[in-house]
Amino acid sequence: MRDVRVQDLRLHRLLTLAAASGTVIVADLATKAYAANTFVGRTVEIIPVVLSFTYAENTGASFSFFQGAGTFLSIAAFVALAVIVASVWQPRPLAEVVGLGLIAGGATGNLVDRLTRGEGTFDGAVIDWIQFPNFPVFNLADTCITFGVITILVAAWRSR
Repeated sequence: MRDVRVQDLRLHRLLTLAAASGTVIVADLATKAYAANTFVGRTVEIIPVVLSFTYAENTGASFSFFQGAGTFLSIAAFVALAVIVASVWQPRPLAEVVGLGLIAGGATGNLVDRLTRGEGTFDGAVIDWIQFPNFPVFNLADTCITFGVITILVAAWRSR
């Protein structure tokens, strides 16, 4: 009886992870497609002096670090995804699973760009489109990765 309950909880965690990451992937790819069709060559001020939408391509990581390191970043994303899936196999709070789902979805959204937008296998540029003053352009995937980390940290802090 206990084994059935453990399996049910694992399935619940995996489905929660899949739902969170799947939602992020769909939203990220849709917003990147919109940005590519709408903002190329122009910037749209949403809130003057605070928020603009523009189009940028990034071959590096967040904040444009590691430019041209697509292969390394792609392999790191695959490793992170494997670690995330393995980690939800073990019992953990729902908030952590959702946080991991946000991270997995963001990593996958950017990985899709790297795999589909370049000449080679891992050299595609990631589409970024959200701009705040004095801050690098970023995308929804980056935002979800950040909020996923924050969610996990808050969940860990609250469980102390």
